[in-house]
Amino acid sequence: MTDRTGGIRRAVITAAGLREPTASLSGYTVGVTSDHRTSDHRRDELADLLESRGARVVLAPALRIVPITDNAELRAATRACLDTPPDIVLVSTGIGLRGWLEAADAWGLSEPLRGILSEAYLVARGPKARAAVRTAGLREQWSPESEDPDEMLAHLAGRGVAGRTVALQQHGERQPEYVEALEAAGARVIEVPVYRWAAPVDPAPLDRLVDLIGGRLVDAVTFTAAPAVTALLRAAGPALLDAFRTHVLAACVGPVTAAPLRSLDVPVVTPGRARLGALVRAIVEELPKRALSLEVAGHSLTLRGHAAIVDGDLRPLAPAPMAVLRALAVTPGQVFSRAALLHALPRGADEHAVEMAVARLRAGLGSTGIVQTVVKRGYRLPA
Repeated sequence: MTDRTGGIRRAVITAAGLREPTASLSGYTVGVTSDHRTSDHRRDELADLLESRGARVVLAPALRIVPITDNAELRAATRACLDTPPDIVLVSTGIGLRGWLEAADAWGLSEPLRGILSEAYLVARGPKARAAVRTAGLREQWSPESEDPDEMLAHLAGRGVAGRTVALQQHGERQPEYVEALEAAGARVIEVPVYRWAAPVDPAPLDRLVDLIGGRLVDAVTFTAAPAVTALLRAAGPALLDAFRTHVLAACVGPVTAAPLRSLDVPVVTPGRARLGALVRAIVEELPKRALSLEVAGHSLTLRGHAAIVDGDLRPLAPAPMAVLRALAVTPGQVFSRAALLHALPRGADEHAVEMAVARLRAGLGSTGIVQTVVKRGYRLPA
């Protein structure tokens, strides 16, 4: 079960604690910057996979796909393929091939285009492109393991492209480096622009995600397209890089998506295979490694993003109590004054707000002994 509140989808977790084995992300908050909706446009595939593991999901698409079926460029590219049938066709995305065929059908050119594609050497960049090719009644001749365009170029270079015509279905934006590489190898390239990336219609969810990252209220952010990385960085500025270099996990579906972050010295987690399920498994494996675990007052205590695990039971906490707990856990046993803990709370709070946060923290943890009051000095975790 899930609900939607302010762009956050919350997995419902019972008071009994963790739901094993599927709730391995319980207590964590994960941002989703891409919109992987199913054909009925009602659900998000990646969000569903994360929620099935117990995560709280923040949906904040950084981009949207805008079809350009009425665009003169696409029609001109299609006509160029009909006039000079390509020897090789590079299918970059499943949605791109489907959009191309739908546009051709609207122009009365579907059958001629299918005939040309059936005669060409078809290269499908990944599983979704491969599935679209087969659904269209076509068959790919080759598909790279990594979905890396460089691997595609290396494969074609090995086959030889000199004197051949290559149709390149673009992936939301021009890819001049690959066009230049093919042309340098002697190929004639027809660029096929089927859709383009655009800013989301409503920027509020993305702005909210930026605020949550800055407030340490997000544990990981997922990316499935390099332009989404660029869009988020543009929306947030340099402070976001500091967050990704310290406390927020950047999880990318593959090396191409991760490249913009790695170029900025941001550590990135990528799965061995560029699949959404593999991406979720990589997050499941990585986030618990980052969790802080302590023995406090005879209790086992583990801190997760928006929850603590006390003796195996998940205890969700509001942002203020969680902020106080994180501050105390930095140096177990050390006494923190109210003034010191005040810095962990949002601006505008006072020392009374610290007392309220501590009271809520004790109630949320289910044990008053975990957070100890030191008279006239402050609070500590008695490690």
